[in-house]
Amino acid sequence: MRKLSCFILLISSLLLISACGQDKVTKIKLAEVTRSIFYAPQYVALEKGFFEEEGLEVDLQTTWGGDTTMTALLSDSADIALVGSETSIYVYAQDSRDYAVNFAQLTQTDGTFLVAKEADEDFKWDDLRDSHFLGQRVGGMPQMVGEYVLKQHHIQPQEDLNLVQNIDFANIPGAFASGDYEYVQLFEPTASIFEANGQGHIVASFGEESGKVPYTVFMAKQSFLEEEEETVEAFTRAIYKAQQWVQETDSLEIAKVVEPYFEDTDVEMLANAIDRYKQQGSYATSPLLEEEAWENLKNIMDEAGELPAEAPYEDLVNTDYAEKIIQE
Repeated sequence: MRKLSCFILLISSLLLISACGQDKVTKIKLAEVTRSIFYAPQYVALEKGFFEEEGLEVDLQTTWGGDTTMTALLSDSADIALVGSETSIYVYAQDSRDYAVNFAQLTQTDGTFLVAKEADEDFKWDDLRDSHFLGQRVGGMPQMVGEYVLKQHHIQPQEDLNLVQNIDFANIPGAFASGDYEYVQLFEPTASIFEANGQGHIVASFGEESGKVPYTVFMAKQSFLEEEEETVEAFTRAIYKAQQWVQETDSLEIAKVVEPYFEDTDVEMLANAIDRYKQQGSYATSPLLEEEAWENLKNIMDEAGELPAEAPYEDLVNTDYAEKIIQE
């Protein structure tokens, strides 16, 4: 009887060890360039447990700014970064041996809105001439797309505007509210908050004007993609689940799910912001970064005088994970 009991105990232990091996959790350090409702699918993946379903434990940190985020990635303080895809081009141009590669797209349009200090139901882009315009950081996607759109409307930002670009990203809303600026580029939900408080009025969308562009993308170093293929595939699959869920779900329900990441913002306000982004197709419906969008990005950077070197799609974009997951 004792031998039988020992045998049963041994088998149970082996089964337990096997089960534990199957439930192995891989930890991922994820750095996001800022906290924004523009990244709603990422927060959905976290809150709905899509990462856990793929055996991933994601530690999200907000690193505030493209330079800081890329530094975190290149120094291994982060495994994966959610940041503007232009940053990968800047690193590539420096002949980095282990440069960052884009593998999953999250947003596919610009996410900023043109906010006017005064209400203007009959706004025309030509109204911006000679105005005091609070712009974004030089070399960043918001500023480059903003300049691209303005030039499409025959406005030369450096010549036709009183343009200010020396305010840190996090301080732009406060500077606009307290300063004598007439126009500013703002992301949601800040744009809607300003409108609700009577501090500004949304008069146009840069996302609608600029067309598709890989605005915010998940990227990792070449070495990480080579050494952690299964992890990257699992991560991309979780993002795809979130993208599909956002596409199929009401904006208010999405807002309720991501509300913990925006504790100071009313859920109805979040829903309005999400709805704006959904209506203009800002949230990518799959992680696949297409070559046409990449070329549009390079055209925008070139137009702004910020394309430092040729940036081959085949070098800086890896579509293997996205293509495999979409076909599953």
